[in-house]
Amino acid sequence: MLKIDGLKKKYGQSMALDGLSMQVDDGSLYGFVGPNGAGKTTTIKIITGLLLPDRGTVTIDGIDVTREPASVREKIGYVPDFFGIYDNVKVSEYMEFFASCYGLYGLKARRRCMMLLEQVRLDEKADFFVEGLSRGMKQRLSLARALIHNPALLIMDEPTAGLDPRTRLEFRQILKDLREQKKTILISSHILPELSEICTDIGIVDQGRVVLEGTMTDILNQINISSSLIISTKGNQDKAIEILRSHPSVQTIAIEQEDIVVGFTGDRQDEATLLKRLVDEGVRVYGFVREKGSLESVFMEITNHKEERLVLVHEG
Repeated sequence: MLKIDGLKKKYGQSMALDGLSMQVDDGSLYGFVGPNGAGKTTTIKIITGLLLPDRGTVTIDGIDVTREPASVREKIGYVPDFFGIYDNVKVSEYMEFFASCYGLYGLKARRRCMMLLEQVRLDEKADFFVEGLSRGMKQRLSLARALIHNPALLIMDEPTAGLDPRTRLEFRQILKDLREQKKTILISSHILPELSEICTDIGIVDQGRVVLEGTMTDILNQINISSSLIISTKGNQDKAIEILRSHPSVQTIAIEQEDIVVGFTGDRQDEATLLKRLVDEGVRVYGFVREKGSLESVFMEITNHKEERLVLVHEG
């Protein structure tokens, strides 16, 4: 669907994009994340044809964005991070205006507009003035407008920023519905727990490059010391700690009642070897699991930020 290869963009002496490459497959819901200034907005502007790159290519369904911008616009629906100003315009008029921009008029346009308003839960607001809608309603209206020409790729820039929890939940459900309809969606957001719930794929960008990309499952499996190993024992805790202290992959040890929380840098094979040694040496282990990884922990680690964490170190 969307393929980006070696994008470069410089503003004065500042390098916004430094060889950024990524791929969004058909039917995926791709989370595009990174710290402020990482290059997300610049990338989105290039994808949507609002900005030209200095180098590199962007193709959508094999069509080059720079060489054939008109053809690409037919394939893209764009929801920006701001709504704009529309005074004295009703919701239905707003939708029908944008329908006319894509050659839809009359009954066909009205049916298409009402179908989309129903999809974003705004059909009862058709006769309301746009300026009187809440922020969440305006974002849903912006989404309906972006879908009016049935684009193959939907691009959303911080669509839930500033929304209350209930409205964000409603928005997430709409995105899930769109994905079930086989829409391909690229969404930029700072709300990482939200992305981890809805996205199929994630790309983490830092300093103008994609530093980690893959399916959500694969990304969450790439957690190291930010994801602890929790070992639950019945007796022989001192023996278990002795074994752990001698293991090269053990970084920290903390005690939480019968659980031993271990900062462990080893892989699955290392885990299996450690568990076997504990059991062979008489430690009664009834729990041996990794903490569930989070997108936040991966993000913090991959962008070289440090997570603050209180660790109780066993002194025995």
